[in-house]
Amino acid sequence: HTDAKGSDAYNQELSERRAQAVVAALRQRGVAQDASARGYGETQPVAPNTVDGRDNPGGRQLNRRVEIFVRT
Repeated sequence: HTDAKGSDAYNQELSERRAQAVVAALRQRGVAQDASARGYGETQPVAPNTVDGRDNPGGRQLNRRVEIFVRT
């Protein structure tokens, strides 16, 4: 996931690279050899990137994230 700074295309690519880096780190540590990655770009924010038309740095920070789901 990313914040809304930058273009949609850039943020999508960034989120995919971020997700792949996490999968690579998990595999390198032997944690999850069958892990997969998916990037969502700026499409699923958990906080507003702006408030009343003003930049919201705290919200943008929360939106720059990786979520890991474990299935057993």
